[in-house]
Amino acid sequence: MFASRGCTVTVITVLPTVSTAESDHLSTFFAIHPNINRLEFHLLPYKKSKFTNEDPFFIQIESINNSVHLLYPLLSSLSPSLSAIVADFPVTATVTQLASEFSVPVYTVITTSARFFTLMAHLPQLAQDNSTKFDKFDANSYIEIPSLGPMAVSSIPPIMLNKNHFFAANISSNISSLFKTKGVLINTFNQFESEAIEALRLNGLTQILPIGPFESFDTGPTENLPWLDEQAQESVVFISFGSRTALSKDQTRELANGLEKSNCKFLWVLKASKVDRDDKEEIKDILGESFLARTENKGMVIKRWVNQERILAHPAIGGFVSHCGWNSVMEAARLGVPILAWPQHGDQCVNAEVVEKVGLGLWARGWGWVGEKLVGENEIAEKIRELMVNKSLRASAKEVKEKARQAREINGSSEGLVQGLIDSLKSKEKI
Repeated sequence: MFASRGCTVTVITVLPTVSTAESDHLSTFFAIHPNINRLEFHLLPYKKSKFTNEDPFFIQIESINNSVHLLYPLLSSLSPSLSAIVADFPVTATVTQLASEFSVPVYTVITTSARFFTLMAHLPQLAQDNSTKFDKFDANSYIEIPSLGPMAVSSIPPIMLNKNHFFAANISSNISSLFKTKGVLINTFNQFESEAIEALRLNGLTQILPIGPFESFDTGPTENLPWLDEQAQESVVFISFGSRTALSKDQTRELANGLEKSNCKFLWVLKASKVDRDDKEEIKDILGESFLARTENKGMVIKRWVNQERILAHPAIGGFVSHCGWNSVMEAARLGVPILAWPQHGDQCVNAEVVEKVGLGLWARGWGWVGEKLVGENEIAEKIRELMVNKSLRASAKEVKEKARQAREINGSSEGLVQGLIDSLKSKEKI
């Protein structure tokens, strides 16, 4: 986004990566976009902290925070000199300390919804107000978010309510550092999350800049899916739970049977483990050869990283079964593809609330967090059929697509904020 508007951009990438897909994606990205500089940053060995943390991706965040101080000489050598640093939210506290040595502004980038970020911003106060019972909320109760209203506790990831977990501790630490930043860049737009954006602005933590939907750069050759090209317009349901979520074997079987029972055409990106390097099983070993034979003309199963945005943009795609990771939600919003929200962990239940409220999709509320219950094939088949035949939902998703397009136009709300930010940096004569 910044490089295409005349800025010199350096992206810091950390090594080693957690997943093979991340490593491959980055290599391809920089090969295609040589105008964007790459600064490889080798992390210190992981040192376990006092907080509970068993997630390989959270462990990576801990390692980055423990290594940030080593960036100073690398950033000092950049030419031209820095105008600003844009930091992912989980490293805000350590990066603002680093940036003070350069006397440059820090902008935090938020890769979740404005609604979930409002909850994050409220977390330190929530912990303080409930210091004796913070870990013992009733799952059927609600908490009140200032300027936003009630939020179901059942939508809040349990680890966020555990003050001894790294996830909760990291959020609290970085929220308290936001006042040191120049602003927060969020991948959302006013007409999609107006209420939450206003709540954040009233909170007064720092300047709130909703500049989404983020644009995509080409990251390689077009997906070669001749089967999809042969399907009728908006006839195929796309199923993907992102790069970090793997269903249990039992749940995978129920989903397979549900897809078959729905009688809908489908394209399914199958994932059998959280980290792809650990994912050794073949599709036929997971789903069975009989399922693949029965659905040969009905669907297609892929077990690799795909360019999801290009698939969602394909005219044959008519619905999207998604975990509601925020990147996936924004891609569907920009392309007008209706979602069946099946949240698994993290921010995804709160994101699903946004999807449902704005009319981009349906949310199967009773299906719970990953592993909480086994969702049966009949329920899955029914919801998929509803997604694919609901004409009013499809029309509503197209309206969301139009609002997203307007936000990104030259005079749109998001584009105006991006250009204003670049102009303010240019005025300092450092770009």
